[in-house]
Amino acid sequence: MAGKGRTCLRVPAHPAYAHLVLRIIDARTGEPVHAAPARRGLTRVEVHAPGSDATNLRVLLVADLLVRALEIGGTPVWALLTGGSRQAELRADAAALGIRPFEDSPDVSAGLGEAQVVHVAAAGGTAPDGVRIAVAPVEAAGPGTSGGERREAGTADDVSAEPGPPADKSSEPSPPSGRPAEEDPRADKSSASDRSNGRPMGPGTLGGVDPTVLRLALLTRHHNAPVRLEEAVLEEAGATLARWRGAVARWARRPSRPVPDEVRGRLREAWEDDLDVPRVLDELRRVENEPELPEGARFETYAYADRLLGLELTRDLGAPS
Repeated sequence: MAGKGRTCLRVPAHPAYAHLVLRIIDARTGEPVHAAPARRGLTRVEVHAPGSDATNLRVLLVADLLVRALEIGGTPVWALLTGGSRQAELRADAAALGIRPFEDSPDVSAGLGEAQVVHVAAAGGTAPDGVRIAVAPVEAAGPGTSGGERREAGTADDVSAEPGPPADKSSEPSPPSGRPAEEDPRADKSSASDRSNGRPMGPGTLGGVDPTVLRLALLTRHHNAPVRLEEAVLEEAGATLARWRGAVARWARRPSRPVPDEVRGRLREAWEDDLDVPRVLDELRRVENEPELPEGARFETYAYADRLLGLELTRDLGAPS
């Protein structure tokens, strides 16, 4: 943990660097700290999400990324979800987004000898003393979600009890002249990865948006920056996800090649630098467009990065071209 007069050094990117490099910015001090300060020592990730709105869902998503990053680095993790009366709604939405289950523990005062405790909470929210990741709010939502009407994280008045408008908007048929002409082509472009693929939806937070599209849209901004789920953001996420899944399916038909050391190093350096997932996404775009990289290596790179991202990038393997 950070202390007075002590600074955590940045570890240079290298494919063979040690496990103990995952650094997070402690929201209390603004200083970087190791998320796993002891080799193979247990890290407890405690999530504080008292509501079930979009911001609380983002808090759970950031905690999921932290757990995944720690596990990739070989750190054992004890993941807990604490507090709140809307846990059932939040857990349902989280499961739809591919967030793995967190243990329910209303009283975690008695630890298990963990080497580190990391609290994940909304910016301005409450959490016990200790290392804290502060998650910026979801400020607005596009059609098909109700995040635009969300209260701030932690409020009891949750709009998941108001599912009417989102449900109507996502389920109504497309009339020949009732919508602007440009809307239908955009919907068609993303239909393979959002509203019409038959995936189960959660309560009102998700509305009619494909959960994986929503997950990618939330990942496009660093967790310390607010995110707006506007229509254009959701459309871009849907198009990107469809393009990447199609590309991964094509690359899988070519001979496998290992992830290049320099690519693996850049990916690890990105997510181990305060969970900088937008930089991970930038690296995937670079890999996508690198002309000299074998397609088998592109496939392995995307499969490797998806261990963190949880976007089901290999889902379309074996699908007809």
